[in-house]
Amino acid sequence: MKNVVVLGGAGFVGAHVCEKLVRQGYNVTLPTRRRSNARHLQHLQSVTVLEMDVHDEHALAGVLQGHDAVVNLIAILHGSPAAFDKVHVVLPQKLVRACQTQQVHRLVHISALGVSDTRPGAAPSEYLRSKGRGEEVLVRAAREMPLELTILRPSVIFGAEDKFLNLFARLQQVFPVMPLAGAQARFQPVWVEDVALAVVRSLEQRVPPTAAGPAVRVLEACGPDVFTLKELVQLSAQLSGINQGRGRPVIALPDWMGRLQARLMELAPGQPLMSRDNLDSMKVDNVATGQVPGLQALGITPAALAPIARDYLTQRGSEQGLLGLRKRGHRDTSQA
Repeated sequence: MKNVVVLGGAGFVGAHVCEKLVRQGYNVTLPTRRRSNARHLQHLQSVTVLEMDVHDEHALAGVLQGHDAVVNLIAILHGSPAAFDKVHVVLPQKLVRACQTQQVHRLVHISALGVSDTRPGAAPSEYLRSKGRGEEVLVRAAREMPLELTILRPSVIFGAEDKFLNLFARLQQVFPVMPLAGAQARFQPVWVEDVALAVVRSLEQRVPPTAAGPAVRVLEACGPDVFTLKELVQLSAQLSGINQGRGRPVIALPDWMGRLQARLMELAPGQPLMSRDNLDSMKVDNVATGQVPGLQALGITPAALAPIARDYLTQRGSEQGLLGLRKRGHRDTSQA
């Protein structure tokens, strides 16, 4: 099995997935709305970038032809109920029909902690509810067709190009104080490299069917440590040396004020830094439940956050792997 389609391969997690697949000798097909979105991956010789709309079901089925597996990384954090439904529910429906048409029997899907495929409506946010309905679609398909399905549920993902710790550090470089909604929400951050490795291992390890049900494997992808959101904000400043490592005062906002702040952010141009739906998601602890296996089931020992984040927040070790080699090579050439 060496021909894999990666949906969402041009994104933060997807780039690391594509890099690892290339290292393992896979041929990767990467569909994207605009070819320029994947320019940072086009140097990888076994990656084929196709410009297309993945929501076009006919085109999606055509892309899957001749492939052995598909990885779905496509998700949104903000949007209307209709937008969440389109990306998290309707796209998986189209994907399983395309898999059936093209006889693709292996699927790895990235979901999220806090999601349930058996009670999706019980989740507190539209993001989590739609993610749960998407899982429900895939599990049902695995019961009805020959499909080996792995669902990975990560906590918040950190890494050199993340929009999480990097964002907190940048904000504290600008603002003298940090008013923070959801300050006590709990997370178990996982390194992007560990998530990418989990995707590769999921493709390599068979998912055997059981007498009780279909060939479905659900894993929680979490790091070794649990932090509150406030602690992560403070840690981002400490590791990046802001205000001599002391960072800025963090002011925990009451719920009503946090929701007002989120509403104002929703009204600002571009992607909001925070939405009311994000706050609703944080009502559920973003930590491992222990009810399903973790990364250790794939032979992965999750990396701790602090040593890795210290490197990239201080810009000493942010460029890792093949992608980092290309960035450094391009910079060295331009400075020559």
